[in-house]
Amino acid sequence: MGGVDTSLFEALRADKPLQERAAAALAEKGDRAALELRKDGTAPELAAAALTLAELREKAKAKFGARAARLYFTRPTLEQATRWPVAERRAARLARHADEVTDLCCGLGTDALAFAEAGLKVTAVDADEETAALARANAESLGLDIDIRVGDALQSRLAGAVFADPARRSGGTRAFNPADYSPPLDALLDRLKGTESAAVKLGPGIKHDWLPEGAEAEWVSVDRDVVEACLWLGKTAEVPRRASVCKEGRWHELKGDGKARTETGEVAAYLYEPDGAVIRAGLVADLATRLDARTAHPDIAYLYTDRLTETPFARAWKVEEVWPLHPKKLRALLAEREIGNLTIKQRGTGVDPAELRKKLKLKGPNKATMVATRIREAHAAILCQEV
Repeated sequence: MGGVDTSLFEALRADKPLQERAAAALAEKGDRAALELRKDGTAPELAAAALTLAELREKAKAKFGARAARLYFTRPTLEQATRWPVAERRAARLARHADEVTDLCCGLGTDALAFAEAGLKVTAVDADEETAALARANAESLGLDIDIRVGDALQSRLAGAVFADPARRSGGTRAFNPADYSPPLDALLDRLKGTESAAVKLGPGIKHDWLPEGAEAEWVSVDRDVVEACLWLGKTAEVPRRASVCKEGRWHELKGDGKARTETGEVAAYLYEPDGAVIRAGLVADLATRLDARTAHPDIAYLYTDRLTETPFARAWKVEEVWPLHPKKLRALLAEREIGNLTIKQRGTGVDPAELRKKLKLKGPNKATMVATRIREAHAAILCQEV
């Protein structure tokens, strides 16, 4: 799989005790784990494959939790794999519209597994034989009945709702242009025209001019990390834009059309930094309305308000002082306050936080956050403490 011989993979699958020994050796021996496995006569190639799997399962815990210990991965498929809470939530949404789903470009099968657990009849397709075998192994490991086939996403028969996760990596390089996806996004959208219910997973950096008319574009973040965008088509499209934020295991949604604009004014008692999903969805103005907030510059997504409001859609700081963004003056002001631990954030100034930190020569026991930004056209430094 992904450069590993198929027969070697099958041998590894069949040897659960070896998988367990590899995980234990990796945890206990680290770099010497391979020697530990080979003491009992395990072939070097099989020992290496078992240790690679153990390493990937450990990394996969962040996405899959306890399920990671039962699943099979390659590095490329793990990198693109959907986080399990996101896959579960998407499966529940598709299950409201269909009893059956076709999963195109299924990869290691994360979404297909979630669809099956949600009670959907699943046909999964991948263009690569080895990747399809990986997905079959994962379905069997979880005891799920999924029809997994090798095929072309643009030619495969579609039944029920459709989900597609086009590959966004080639030769180890990430593709940011949707025209470079495999298959290309425009060709995939043409294939899905007329489908009653469909969803397409996209990279979170997708530009809005790629979004088709009538679709819903959703950006998803998990614990402040924007992990993906998803395009909902047909009956599944409910609103033009949605920001879905998972915070401490709970989901929160902000919806809108992405057309509203935020009032511009002065810095206030509190500074809010919207979640990345809110910013990418173009819903900063909708959040500003909830917070009774404004921006200090029309193109910079910091919000200011005199009222503190708890929200899962943004982090909040108490504004302490506002200074001109002059490194020499800042150095003296920070020295007066004995601030030696300073988090520097910037938006809209072009300042390199690492370079600015060198110039400030920080010393002292106190800590704070400094936001380099613009207040109208003036560059400013806002000293603040997170609420």
